[in-house]
Amino acid sequence: MTAATEGRTMHSPPHQHGQVPREDSGHGSTQDHGRHDGGTHQAVHAARSVAAHRAAVRELLAPLRSTDRTETLPLRAALGKGLAQDITATVSLPPFANSQMDGFAVNTADLPDAGAELRAVAAVPAGAVPARLEPGTAAPIMTGAMIPAGADAVVPVERAVPDRFPLADDGSRENKVWLPATAAGTFVRRIGSDVQVGELALAAGAFLGPAQLGLLAALGIPEVTVYRPVTVLLVTTGDEVVEPGQPLEQGRIYDANGTLLESAMRQAGLTVVRTAISTDKPKELRALLRAEGPAVDLIVTTGGVSKGAYEVVRQAMEGQQAEFLHVAMQPGGPQGIGTFDAVPFLGFPGNPVSCLVSFEMFLRPVLAELFGSPAPRMPVRARIAGGLSSPEHKHQVRRGSLRADGTVRLEGGESSHLMHALAGSNALVHVPQGVSALAEGDEVEVWML
Repeated sequence: MTAATEGRTMHSPPHQHGQVPREDSGHGSTQDHGRHDGGTHQAVHAARSVAAHRAAVRELLAPLRSTDRTETLPLRAALGKGLAQDITATVSLPPFANSQMDGFAVNTADLPDAGAELRAVAAVPAGAVPARLEPGTAAPIMTGAMIPAGADAVVPVERAVPDRFPLADDGSRENKVWLPATAAGTFVRRIGSDVQVGELALAAGAFLGPAQLGLLAALGIPEVTVYRPVTVLLVTTGDEVVEPGQPLEQGRIYDANGTLLESAMRQAGLTVVRTAISTDKPKELRALLRAEGPAVDLIVTTGGVSKGAYEVVRQAMEGQQAEFLHVAMQPGGPQGIGTFDAVPFLGFPGNPVSCLVSFEMFLRPVLAELFGSPAPRMPVRARIAGGLSSPEHKHQVRRGSLRADGTVRLEGGESSHLMHALAGSNALVHVPQGVSALAEGDEVEVWML
């Protein structure tokens, strides 16, 4: 977002993109009610691309990536966080050469092509420091145990004759073992073969899952510096919206957006401050934002961002450094972005699927990129079960179920109110801008939910 566009309402040319669909328009009507920019000149612009809007969201939130927003936590408390600093290996892994198998530590010079019978010496358990291996001997060794000096390979016990560890250590026949020829380095984990001391172990921005925390523990690191979770003020708007559990009068609907978005945000590691449903009175919404906004990092609203006559979020943002525009995406085209009293602000559409798609397309990936948490959605390729059509000038996001055979079945239609179809889905199906139709069996990109 540039200085030239801040504080301005943005609209797509009607002849190019048509009327904003009602399913994306939030809680108001689709009628264009003119200015919402506090008197600044209203320009007409083409719809912004998905990539450009995601970049604008990143620019808005980038200042939150600062050293004063970090904390140091013990490893057990850091699961799901994003690493704030590079981690250099303080020891090599493994810290000493060790056995990859239960077997016999040998010097391969003692084993000619035909193999040889060697004398078994004292066993080497894990955690012990073994004596040097003498020529003509083999040391029974356990998995993970230190390779004795003088040994350069391990022969698995099942390849020995007899294929068991000797019971005696007195020079008797029971103490002898035949072993086949073996190449140097066989079944030996070299010191530092995983990571060398001084090497970069984890880069800042890494998502700390079980594997990453296990690596830090293996390096002997007891605590780690991570980014503090972003705190979001989540505001649902609309006179017609009722909290679940309350009586449902005619013309009213239950609020799905609050629960849907709060759950998605908490699952992504955000701290969510949830307010009561805001009315369609701009003055009341402004008062709510001024009361709650100073304590949070980001304000997210749902509804009231389109071109109808009662778009409360747009009206409440008059005089603020915020813009309202159309992104070339279906669902979720109408978007708001900017600041409210210097607090970063994102305005999502009011229909449930639209607001979730907005979160998944813009906020979640930006948080992953900036802070390492949540883990990014990894794209996978699937074959579509049944064809589809898509508006060529938009990036369409459909709900689907990825199946074990590598196909994805669409759930429900294009409309953004279809919560039942969303609940029956496990993936988002992406149809990029410029594609107007796909046939059965065509490949698509899907993001697992």
